Amino acid sequence: MRRIAGIVLAVLLIGGVVAAVVAGRQGDDKGTATKTVRGVIGSEKSDFFADPDVVKALAAKGYTVRTEASGSWAMDGLDLRGYDFAFPSSSAPADQLAAKYHARQPLPRPFYSPLVVVAHRSAADVLAANGLAVLDGKGKGTLKMAAYLDAVRHDRTWQQLKGATAHGELTGTLYITSTDPETSNSGALYLAATSYVANGGRVVAGDADITRTAPLLHQLVSVQGAQQPSSDSVFRDFISGAGNPLVCLYESQVVSLLAEQHGADDLVVLYPDTTVNSDHTIVPLDDAGRELGDLLSTDPTLRKLAVKHGFRPQGDSAEFVTATADRAAYLNQTLTGVRQAPVPTSAVLHEMARRARG
Repeated sequence: MRRIAGIVLAVLLIGGVVAAVVAGRQGDDKGTATKTVRGVIGSEKSDFFADPDVVKALAAKGYTVRTEASGSWAMDGLDLRGYDFAFPSSSAPADQLAAKYHARQPLPRPFYSPLVVVAHRSAADVLAANGLAVLDGKGKGTLKMAAYLDAVRHDRTWQQLKGATAHGELTGTLYITSTDPETSNSGALYLAATSYVANGGRVVAGDADITRTAPLLHQLVSVQGAQQPSSDSVFRDFISGAGNPLVCLYESQVVSLLAEQHGADDLVVLYPDTTVNSDHTIVPLDDAGRELGDLLSTDPTLRKLAVKHGFRPQGDSAEFVTATADRAAYLNQTLTGVRQAPVPTSAVLHEMARRARG
């Protein structure tokens, strides 16, 4: 009898432990269970989604986000079945994807970032000395787009610019490095901004405008040779001291760098006097994707984290100004004196990129 009683007691104890473990797991699941959401994003947002603070903030709202990076314009060639969202870097490729996958409008646009040109100090000083830029203090200034495009039309070299001979690294044709406009959003938006200036302050809207601006855009692109597929790549080259002394990329990348380094002696951020905002736009492919887009747009914690990574949240410029006060020496926080050019339609941008690439 004692033996039987011992066996029964052991069974009861084991059953109690199992019940406690199951109950504990159920309790944990209730507090930490998340919905996994998959998406394809522009590479410039990879660090944002990989940030442990962002992961934690999303988990607190019930989401685990899995992402894969792609060029914004290249997303149209991907099979997005099984994904919950696409997150290109501007509205033009987003609108194209939305039409293809019948995404409900309006599309969430959580944050944006203007295009800027980063320059090494020597290059910025020479541009300013020759009327191509105006410097404002230590680390920022304005690029005069009309003057720059005139220099491109006349095939100006650095050696022809006053003061350049004092800097051995400033040789060859004067140009700004940009990404491949057929696959990368920043490269396409660079063409949007320059074509607007070249077209007399009017958005390129049809065949006549494309034909009129195509020779100049081809000059801007062909002089670069092989182009990188993403702005992350050209920025890494610039920071390492390799490649061209002038590079077109997103302000957000500069803001993020400055947050890590707290300054950069050889960096000058030039805001083109005519530029284009990159409206980071989510294309929801299902309800989960739309929920994520709305969350990124409205959640205070995620908006602050977006600023940490250099993005400007939609609807409240004060958030960005306050959060980047320590980097004001490099940033035009209120975009004073900067004109925002409208972006051509997707079809026009594609044709502009095709002709520019030749």
